[in-house]
Amino acid sequence: MIFERIQQVICEQFDLEPEKITVNTTLDDVNADSLDLYDLAQTLEAAFDVAFHEDDLAELKTVGDIVRFIENN
Repeated sequence: MIFERIQQVICEQFDLEPEKITVNTTLDDVNADSLDLYDLAQTLEAAFDVAFHEDDLAELKTVGDIVRFIENN
């Protein structure tokens, strides 16, 4: 369920089809720059009631990393 919601958010933000987003998809794969990553973090914070700190964002490289972060927070 967490993955599917993250997938939906990424697809909406980057105008992608869901089948293009897997747990192994990197943020580079979706061409996310630092501003995109900040916007994505804000959307995910609202959707999952979590808080991303700047250090956390630097560690998130894949969709799977985001899923694990949300599961653990």
